[in-house]
Amino acid sequence: MNTKFFVLGLAILSLSSCRTPLNVAQIKPEKNISVSKDLQEDQNFKNFIEPYKQEVEGKMNTKISHTAVDLNKQGDNSNLGNLLADFTFEGADDWAKKNGIATGVDAAVINIGGIRTTIGAGDILMKHIYEVMPFENEVMIVKMKGSDLKGLFEYYLKTQKNNPVSHLVIETDNGAITNELINGQKVDSHKDYYIATSDYLALGGDNMAFFGKGEIISTGIKLRDLFIEKFKANPEIVAPKDVRLNFKNKKNKTDE
Repeated sequence: MNTKFFVLGLAILSLSSCRTPLNVAQIKPEKNISVSKDLQEDQNFKNFIEPYKQEVEGKMNTKISHTAVDLNKQGDNSNLGNLLADFTFEGADDWAKKNGIATGVDAAVINIGGIRTTIGAGDILMKHIYEVMPFENEVMIVKMKGSDLKGLFEYYLKTQKNNPVSHLVIETDNGAITNELINGQKVDSHKDYYIATSDYLALGGDNMAFFGKGEIISTGIKLRDLFIEKFKANPEIVAPKDVRLNFKNKKNKTDE
């Protein structure tokens, strides 16, 4: 037993003797610099960034379109929501026809939460689009069997949420779907459909798990860039007024 303690003691002594001595750095007190409005501005830095600041401000304040009415996101068929859903459809449809999908896309779905603000009547500036869509979301196309589109309609039946759609009609009443149309037609369960949406929703965001049954096709198009392009191409915005979502006897308010 004494031998064991002796060996253990040697081991501990050996380990402690191999340690590097601890050196404590000299600590010097330094003056604290208070950051306040009284802190002098670095003029050299200000002069350096001023041209870039003016360039960015000039770009952001550039007029790209005009609207005679407020573009809002309230209600089940908001004019801004439907407008941006239409822009998503048009951009994805054009891309699809140029990239091997001869029939183009059949519909579009976006989320109202992704539209961060509204646009008041008057000139539409570049900065307004950045405020509406501050995210770097990408346009995706999801190829789905008609039989799997049942999940999309059931999603709207369950949530009755005002997520904007294009080329879709969804009507519900007292817990049942009373009408479901895609491109003005009844859904063919054996047909392939192409739905334009964002990468966020295509990957199941906002509980849209039904997209998981489809094949995701990346377009490489940023939603914000597409919206800017579409506003520029339409110098006078005509806000959509058609009814796409019709939740009859809606009990719970889910509008954003």
